[in-house]
Amino acid sequence: MKYIMFEDFSGAPVPIIFPKRIDFAEMREQIPYTKVLSAGHVHVSGAGFACHGESKSLAVQARSEDALIIAAKLANPDL
Repeated sequence: MKYIMFEDFSGAPVPIIFPKRIDFAEMREQIPYTKVLSAGHVHVSGAGFACHGESKSLAVQARSEDALIIAAKLANPDL
């Protein structure tokens, strides 16, 4: 799966996870948030989530904190 981490209107990070067949730029066009914080690939293993890679079209890469943000959002979507 791919993901893009956006900054919402309040300044909080918001991950959007989507299938590999969708381009980063295509997904970016669909989301109203103005700032992209990071992007890359995400997968789940026995140790939890792992984020890696980059989006050349968005000129950003995965960050070390992204996996924790994704896990927290999935555990509590109201955060």
